Amino acid sequence: MNPADIASWISDAQKAFSAAADLDQLKVARLAHTGDKAPISLASRSLGTLSPEEKASAGKLIGDAKAAIAQALASATEKLEASRDAKVLLEEVVDITLPVLRTHRGGLHPISIIKNEISDFFIEQGYAVEEGPELESGWLNFDALNIPADHPARTMQDTFFIEPVESGVVLRTHTSPVQIRTMLTQKPPIYVICPGRTFRADELDATHSPVFHQVEGLVVDKGITMAHLKGTLDNFARHMFGPDVTTRLRPSFFPFTEPSAEVDIFFNNRWIEWGGCGMVNPKVLAPCGIDTDIYSGFAFGMGLERTLMVRHGITDMHDIVEGDLRFTRQFGVGL
Repeated sequence: MNPADIASWISDAQKAFSAAADLDQLKVARLAHTGDKAPISLASRSLGTLSPEEKASAGKLIGDAKAAIAQALASATEKLEASRDAKVLLEEVVDITLPVLRTHRGGLHPISIIKNEISDFFIEQGYAVEEGPELESGWLNFDALNIPADHPARTMQDTFFIEPVESGVVLRTHTSPVQIRTMLTQKPPIYVICPGRTFRADELDATHSPVFHQVEGLVVDKGITMAHLKGTLDNFARHMFGPDVTTRLRPSFFPFTEPSAEVDIFFNNRWIEWGGCGMVNPKVLAPCGIDTDIYSGFAFGMGLERTLMVRHGITDMHDIVEGDLRFTRQFGVGL
């Protein structure tokens, strides 16, 4: 084997590899100078025809030539791969200054947010959260709460009755039936709140809606008094409206509490009616199997819409119920 020929094969390979403009051209050059039909490959296969003395010297020449060609190929490959990667980085660069997709990702309604906030507050006080069906029996919605058949709330003017009317099924007018369900299935001590949606035959206007939300609280235990009720309401009001809020109780009447009171708060320099409360009437406790000689209790109820409107200065109920994102976004998504 002529050393000059081998040197030319090395030189030709090095030139071809250096001339390749990209990895595809380098692949073609690699096959031409290292493939089965390349001169160096043919020379390597012919070593078997040589004598032992010639094979030793020729084999060294062929091995050195292959190493030189491989080194030239590796150097060219590294250079072209670096060039390719730099090009990719330049062409596929992400401009982080471009605006992202501004589709609103959705979230909880302000009523759901405030309901969750109230639930978390009372859970921290040791209360449980109870819920019940929105289609309710008339007995649980009225009779069990000491609301007689001739009470104005049982007329068609206030209550949505489900046909046939004889079925006695109504859309619940308050979440108080959940209190009855709780007392029928649990033994004192009972500390629960009952948030949920309620229904009354009101026209939708700035301060009323036929579908609204309440949260009611119920405590039944030994030695419960109006003082416990007042303390609970004070703590609740401070959480919802700030540490400077003042509460007062005004005498009132509810069939299911005795004595009963309206809860007012002094907020933003004026007195505002917030909800109703009182000591649970023994006529409500006894039918639920609670011994009124041992246990007493208190209950309270507030509208979530009213709480939201007072706290955030909302003046029109339409803003809460019409689903305008310009209104709901200001409360955050709440997720």
